[in-house]
Amino acid sequence: MNDFTDAFRFIGDNVSLLWHLTLDHLALTGAAMAIALVVALPLGVWLGHLHRGSFVAINISNIGRALPSLALIAFGVALLGIGFVNVMVALVVLAIPPMLTNAYVAVDGVDPDAVEAAQGMGMTPTEVLLRVELPLALPLIFAGVRTAVVYVIATATLAPLAGASSLGNVIVDQATYRLPGVLGAAICVAVLALVAELSFALLQRAVTPRGLRAGRRDGEEAVPPPGEGRRVLVRYANS
Repeated sequence: MNDFTDAFRFIGDNVSLLWHLTLDHLALTGAAMAIALVVALPLGVWLGHLHRGSFVAINISNIGRALPSLALIAFGVALLGIGFVNVMVALVVLAIPPMLTNAYVAVDGVDPDAVEAAQGMGMTPTEVLLRVELPLALPLIFAGVRTAVVYVIATATLAPLAGASSLGNVIVDQATYRLPGVLGAAICVAVLALVAELSFALLQRAVTPRGLRAGRRDGEEAVPPPGEGRRVLVRYANS
């Protein structure tokens, strides 16, 4: 208990330092997530719309889970040297698998009744994607982004090992900051991850179509039952 008391005292005494490192941590996380979003979401949505590429999506996800974060950063040092870019590229590689997989599964798993109804209404493939598949797929897509951002925030703690700045600066420099500093910085990382988790959980709920949200029960996924897609479609097609 005394260790945690000292950790909170460290946080109070070093607000300026921790704030600066938090901004560096968020800058690294934001850059990695922005690039990963641009790469993963369009590819996953496109493959899901075509109902092809499950092998690619699943295996990329498996590879992403198997890659050790520290090993990936260390490998990047040999190619990109030390610094911000190396760590950012490693975080991009780690962030892509959950977003790509969820985007593919979300669009590929949209209720076929909704798609058929949209086609019967004369919608083009692009309109079907933008007005039917994406609105119904958004909750699961956001779940993938939510998983990725928490993963990146946690892994960015390793950035100082490759010459980049983050809250990990305090954690890896135990000789200077001692145990209270290490615990204090770890608490700050945990708070960042929890805030990100809560924020994206609220966003995920906000983008869930009202018809699906109303039909959910505790422990159920946000997937419409057979035939429900037609009723949800009508609301989006007329909006």
